[in-house]
Amino acid sequence: MPVLHSTKNLEIIEPPTTTSEGVGIFEYTDNYTVFHYGRMPDLIPGKGEAICRMAVFNFTMLEAAGVTTHFRRFIAPNRIEFVLARVPDPDAGPLTPEAGNYLIPVQVLFRNELPQGSSVHRRLAVGALTPAQVGLRGIPAVGEKLQHPLIEYATMLEDVNRFINGPEAQCLAGLSDKQFQEMCDTTIKVNEILTGHARELGLSHSDGKVEYLMSSDARLVVADSPGTPDESRLMFNGVHCGKQVLRNWYVENGLEVPVGKLVAEGVPRSRWPQPALLPPGFLPVMSDLYQSLSQTWTGERYCNAPDLRTATQAVARLINQ
Repeated sequence: MPVLHSTKNLEIIEPPTTTSEGVGIFEYTDNYTVFHYGRMPDLIPGKGEAICRMAVFNFTMLEAAGVTTHFRRFIAPNRIEFVLARVPDPDAGPLTPEAGNYLIPVQVLFRNELPQGSSVHRRLAVGALTPAQVGLRGIPAVGEKLQHPLIEYATMLEDVNRFINGPEAQCLAGLSDKQFQEMCDTTIKVNEILTGHARELGLSHSDGKVEYLMSSDARLVVADSPGTPDESRLMFNGVHCGKQVLRNWYVENGLEVPVGKLVAEGVPRSRWPQPALLPPGFLPVMSDLYQSLSQTWTGERYCNAPDLRTATQAVARLINQ
């Protein structure tokens, strides 16, 4: 599995082959990523364990609901063992299920509402998307809830991943009509499970994404870490519970790293500008936020973090000061 630009470290225990799955271990780190830049310069204490515990909880919840995942076991405090698949060569053309045991190079995104920070607002503003394509009659308000979840697709092995339409996603994934529909149906089920759990806790699950493996016996398997704040946009009382807080700070201060422009212009990564450090006050507040969210989501009390209301109020004070 690709770990470039990831907040996780990968250890390969058994390499995958064309006929059998391998075994890998993900170590969830305290890094965060924004702007497709890769790992940003600051570490958020406790983030890795918080994300890992949420991922374990979600895998267990999904498996109980009949969704097959790549999860094997939890290695406390911040690692999981999982089924490891081959990563396809982007230049070799799409693999097909008959090839067996590969990462499907397509992200399936779902959107339940359109909060501040949703790419839908930006894409509508520049004409890259029309309201009709989102199932709307006009330009949506920030925070607008969709009548039905919107399903979109994006690449996942490119320097800067891009949105693609359904037929291109199906071709890239190498799936039959039936298999592609199954992937969409599974994504909707994953969304319903995660969104239902969020609702029970007073959280909004605005959007997220699901990644998949094709097993050696041609079964679709949910991969990565669905429903965690690295993969989903979770909010509590209108406050973002994840990296959107950090992304907003960079944008509002004119410090966004223009990765898309740099890649388009062919600027080598060694010449990209170094991101600015976050103000010191952000780190303890974000640490509390991630740990509080994790404890609220899982029901575990594994650290001395404040309750989620207190943690999000601290975030609101931080961004409004």
